[in-house]
Amino acid sequence: MTVQIAPAQISPVNVEERKNLGVKAGDTVRVHQKIQEKGKTRIQIFEGLVIAQKHGTEAGGTMTVRATMSGVGVEKIFPIYSPLIDKIEIVRRSKVRRAKLYYIREKVAREIRRQLRNMKLVSIATESEKEQSDRAEKEAQEAEEKAKAVEAEKAEADTAVEEAPEVAQEEEKESTPEEEKKPEEVASETEGESPEEKK
Repeated sequence: MTVQIAPAQISPVNVEERKNLGVKAGDTVRVHQKIQEKGKTRIQIFEGLVIAQKHGTEAGGTMTVRATMSGVGVEKIFPIYSPLIDKIEIVRRSKVRRAKLYYIREKVAREIRRQLRNMKLVSIATESEKEQSDRAEKEAQEAEEKAKAVEAEKAEADTAVEEAPEVAQEEEKESTPEEEKKPEEVASETEGESPEEKK
């Protein structure tokens, strides 16, 4: 009678599945890594090019993944059989002639330097809190000055409306014919003295 004993599972990772994945240099992979923060576990995805794979399929096998983020090269070394790696996806396979693609580092740096030559210097910045407060004060002062100017214009218009009947009466007096004028007014105009001065 033979009794089969199930092999003891050392790691929660399916080792055979990871072995058969066959990750090698030149592959573009997406690594789902478990990260614990404040008692919670979240999954962070890191996608990049495998530039090296060391120690083959043995328990300590690692792969170096390189990605460019915001123009900066970032490399991470992932243990293939780590339980902190949730999943490894191969996105794209490239045929390369080297086992280690360390030359990619310099190649990317040269391309970035070439791009920097074509860039122009520009001075663009966000406003600091002080600049924002100064601008707000300036706008408030301008608004007050405009309000004062509008009030002054209204006051001038009101005084013009009030003076209009008086000006109209004076114009009527000047436009009346000399025949209608009182004889005293005509006499004073010719002599240059007003009737009040004679008295």
